[in-house]
Amino acid sequence: MKSFLMLGQSNMAGRGFIDEVPPIYNERIQMLRNGQWQMMTEPINYDRPVSGVSLAGSFADAWCRENQEDTIGLIPCAEGGSSLDDWAIDKVLFKHAISEAKFAMQTSELVGILWHQGESDSFNGNYKVYYEKLLVIIETLRKELNTPDIPLIIGGLPDFLGKEGFGKNCTEYALVNKELEKFAFEQDNCYFVTAVGLTSNPDGIHIDAVSQRKFGLRYFEAFSKKQHILEQLINENELLELSYSRTYTKTEKMYINSMDFALGKISYDEFMAQVMKINND
Repeated sequence: MKSFLMLGQSNMAGRGFIDEVPPIYNERIQMLRNGQWQMMTEPINYDRPVSGVSLAGSFADAWCRENQEDTIGLIPCAEGGSSLDDWAIDKVLFKHAISEAKFAMQTSELVGILWHQGESDSFNGNYKVYYEKLLVIIETLRKELNTPDIPLIIGGLPDFLGKEGFGKNCTEYALVNKELEKFAFEQDNCYFVTAVGLTSNPDGIHIDAVSQRKFGLRYFEAFSKKQHILEQLINENELLELSYSRTYTKTEKMYINSMDFALGKISYDEFMAQVMKINND
């Protein structure tokens, strides 16, 4: 299994409304939860009861299309509302991420780090020290995990910030973006992913579900090509349709029906009828 560490704040954890996009189920996408690998179900990064669709689902599904024989593991460690200071190397978020990553590395090969953070530092001149603080975090992370060359994918902050709702306070998001981009351009094995064209939930600060799906595709493009993604992909809708139109395996069908039964969406008789149908197909 190849695994990826998810770090940052709420737009990495995911706040996209789950009912706004088709689900992604793939038995080759696993997530670490309660010390076990289990089939990915959104929300992946359950840091809050309002967690939802993140970029990780479409990232992992795109990874599976390019890596037909392998399994991918997602290690969710993002924390909504966290500032860069909250990720300092002596703070609990950093220590928790190290612990989770090391645990995951017992049964997987850690091959990438996905980072999205900055909204909570987009005011009061925090951008002036952003680069230096992030550098300490990333250098220490790589050292602690003994992965000096592991790729780091850094997402930019979206242009809808600073305008309305909760996002109105992010007045310096463009300056933070410059620091994020500069960091990715200057540091080895770091790649920047633009958030241009992404749209928000009504709160004005969280990336909506459709845009999270597109963002994940951009993250994967950066990881797979080992290059910065400075424009939106021209085939984002087509790539998402590949995810949504994929035929489920027998294991995935059983998983989905088991969830529907457990959530009261179908009766026991309906569940058993589906089980028999799946087994006979």
